[in-house]
Amino acid sequence: MSATQGAAFRATVTATGFVLDVPVIGPAEAAERAIASWQDGAELRQLPDGRWLFVLAAPVEIRADRAPGLPVVRTDRGAQAAVGADTRTAAAGQLAVATGGMTVVHRIAALTELDPAGWLDLSGITLHRPRPADATGHEAEPVVEALPRRPEPDLRAAAGIAPRSERARRLTEGTPAGTRRRAAPFAGRFRPASVPGPWALAAALVVLLLLLLLLLLAAQGGLHGGALLLPLAAGLLVLLRKRAAGAVPGPEGADGGAGAGTATPAAEHGPSRGRARRPLFGALLARLAMRTAGPLIQGRHARYLRELTRAFEQRRWEDALRDAIRLAGDRSAEQKPWLSLGLPRRYEGALRPTSQAGGSGAVSPLSGRTVHEHLAALYQRAAEELERAGRIDEAAFVLADLRGAPAEAVALLVRHRRTAQAAELAEGRDLGADLVVRLWWQAGERERAVRTAYRRAAFAPAVERLAADDPASARELRVAWAAHRRESGDRLGAAEVLWADESLRPSAVGDLRDAVALGGPTRSRALPYLLALGAGESTRALALAVLEGDGHPATTGRSALAAALAELPAADPAQDRELATAAARAVVRDGGFGGTLGDRDAGARHQRLLKRADPLVAADLARPSRTAPAAPHLTTHTAADRSGTLPVLDAALLGSGAVLVACGQAGVRLLTADGRTKARWDVPADQLVLADHGGVAMLVAGYGRVREVSRLDLATRSVRRWTTLRSRQIVPSFDGRHLITADDDGITVLDTLAPRPTVVWRELGGAERLVGRLARTPAGCTGVVSSSLPDGTQVVELWRWDLPGWELRSRLRPDAFSPGRSAALAAGSLLTADRQPADGSPDRTVLHWTTEGPPARPGARPGIEGVAPHGPIVDGDHWTLAVPGPDGTGVLLHTGAGAGYAPTATVFFPQADTRAPGLRRHADAVTHWHRSGRVLATTPDGATLLANLRVMVG
Repeated sequence: MSATQGAAFRATVTATGFVLDVPVIGPAEAAERAIASWQDGAELRQLPDGRWLFVLAAPVEIRADRAPGLPVVRTDRGAQAAVGADTRTAAAGQLAVATGGMTVVHRIAALTELDPAGWLDLSGITLHRPRPADATGHEAEPVVEALPRRPEPDLRAAAGIAPRSERARRLTEGTPAGTRRRAAPFAGRFRPASVPGPWALAAALVVLLLLLLLLLLAAQGGLHGGALLLPLAAGLLVLLRKRAAGAVPGPEGADGGAGAGTATPAAEHGPSRGRARRPLFGALLARLAMRTAGPLIQGRHARYLRELTRAFEQRRWEDALRDAIRLAGDRSAEQKPWLSLGLPRRYEGALRPTSQAGGSGAVSPLSGRTVHEHLAALYQRAAEELERAGRIDEAAFVLADLRGAPAEAVALLVRHRRTAQAAELAEGRDLGADLVVRLWWQAGERERAVRTAYRRAAFAPAVERLAADDPASARELRVAWAAHRRESGDRLGAAEVLWADESLRPSAVGDLRDAVALGGPTRSRALPYLLALGAGESTRALALAVLEGDGHPATTGRSALAAALAELPAADPAQDRELATAAARAVVRDGGFGGTLGDRDAGARHQRLLKRADPLVAADLARPSRTAPAAPHLTTHTAADRSGTLPVLDAALLGSGAVLVACGQAGVRLLTADGRTKARWDVPADQLVLADHGGVAMLVAGYGRVREVSRLDLATRSVRRWTTLRSRQIVPSFDGRHLITADDDGITVLDTLAPRPTVVWRELGGAERLVGRLARTPAGCTGVVSSSLPDGTQVVELWRWDLPGWELRSRLRPDAFSPGRSAALAAGSLLTADRQPADGSPDRTVLHWTTEGPPARPGARPGIEGVAPHGPIVDGDHWTLAVPGPDGTGVLLHTGAGAGYAPTATVFFPQADTRAPGLRRHADAVTHWHRSGRVLATTPDGATLLANLRVMVG
């Protein structure tokens, strides 16, 4: 290089761009330099030798030796030339650059353009959608309805049955019909039955008096009473039956359906208002008519039976099946509550099985066990002959609708490869959930099978049942089961599902590593799976650190890790011996496995650890001795004496030991147990909705009745906006996918994994209204419901549903209910705080409990010292009641679990008021928080303090 060229590389130039030597410095360094010098309107192109041409939007003055790359300057001829190149060789629109001691010219427009946008990782950046400055509020997005409907397979059209015969029409003409009423829509609702009004009672009484008068005249004047009594009795009976039909379907109608939310009398506790009522004097009128006209009715029934039998024996299937009557089962719930005098109407429509059982049975005043057995045998032979003749729809109709054996009809359809029809029939007739899932999966309806398996908690039995017939399909269903859990944020659950199939275990590694990132007991349960797959040194070191660490054995996950290692050895024998030794030591130090296992199971697991541990260490270890439980006493904890600098609107201690805090417009923070910030998200939130498995949280920001909802993945710590809802309340926990909300229209369940809010279930609505807040646990949900009866009376009941299927399990009339002073617990009890007790104590609040079972202490009146200005605060089955502190300057929280006699712990917040406390039960901990910026967490029994911190800026 000459002295002139060397001076050019040290001089200050007006650069219009730079040549970045990517083969030398690497793409990452080149990209970082380009981004650091980027201008709006700049371009980036690639030279044939791999170097990049960085063209600036505006020239800059820069020293050549301090430039991000080789400077490019504009020549007198309008060309671009890199420092060191011969500027005379390039024309306008061209680039001259030195390569290997020679100047090479390139046309700039012909060079490949690069897009730097692909270099940016936006996963950790929150997306904010700007709104007009004069916007008055947030607009809720429209809700998509996707409610599951009970399948109604219509096999009638395929049978092609001709109109009924004239003889059969004359035989059944003018007789009361055995109606085929259908169950209520598959929407999980249950309405009170209507009650006969005073006019109906008066009319029935007048008709009864008229009948008695006619009988008296017949006795005195020789008038034959049967001729008058029979039409009057039958007419009144039909009118009363029609009135009863206006109520909800009872035993007379179709089976109530297995749609969740449908209550049956056997499932209710306390006063029931859902039973179909017996028509007034119906049975009496039927008996009177039978006494006067029994031979006439008996003759008609016998003629009907002879004609029906002859039609079946002559294989006149069209007439036989249309005139046949459905057999009632042996259960009393399927029998009519009153007697029927008429013959059934002729069956109309195609002869195919229906998804819901008909309501008219074959039991009449004159039919007995012999008739029932005769018809059952007749129908069975007909089904077999129809199947042999290839008339599958009619054979299935006989089995499902006439014989009352839907399971046999499903087996028939499966034998003839009609899987979709079999699945519809099985689901409509409420057969086993595992059967329904297996049939939908084999029919190709994969999404429907997964949805049904989740709603009816049937994944495991469905996989087991399918594995016996089709192992490949069973494996596919298992993968779909794991994917469903993974999408819901339950990484450990997905890995456990895959682990049961040895061929699928390697695919669980990603889920297991995400579960380890969550920390706490979830991490401890995931580590043994990774060690069993041959994980490396870092996994072994992490497991040893957990086993040898300090802290509470339950919250740190030490007990969970020791219990899991006892069942699942590591792949490396040396690692397994080291870990088994450390786990055995931890069990002895903690006095067992944390009380989560029974004595026999705990002893067996400890022996398994000792057999795999170092023999010398195992010989010296003592037997684990469980500490005797302390006598029940009221534990008191005191929060920080000063307020934090950020408001706390919701908080929860996670399984990892970190505390997730919602600070309103200040965003969301993840703190350590001593208050240090681990992560923060600039997303406004005043409510946290935590998944049961702890992997996901929904962040809710309220603007009146409108809620902005975002989804936080705690494993990857990424946030994405979900939707804007209009809702009165959102239940503070969910399963990771289905969010429960409540509004004036009732309870709504939304799918949070859908791009738009999608309704997958509804409860209540109409005359039923939710009062107060819902309480939820993974197993059930409870709320106070106000129902309007037809006469305008309001009935308040405590409803309890089982989850995830929303089956209504109980309805209780509360002994004491006061809006604002009562709160429901998820287990099905109601707590009411009475601040004006009957004993007249001015400084005491009495607790009233309404429970399904007997009270814990009959006759006792539990209470707390102090007057609670507000009602109880509930989360799941835990509750707290706030009263002013002893010195009048703080708030004292009395906390308990379930329908207990009294609180089990108290938490005192100094210098705080009673209007802003909160409670959260999550991850084997109970978190108390106050709006003043303080959080305190304990174990569920309140005995051990887990976290006590102030939320500060920074």
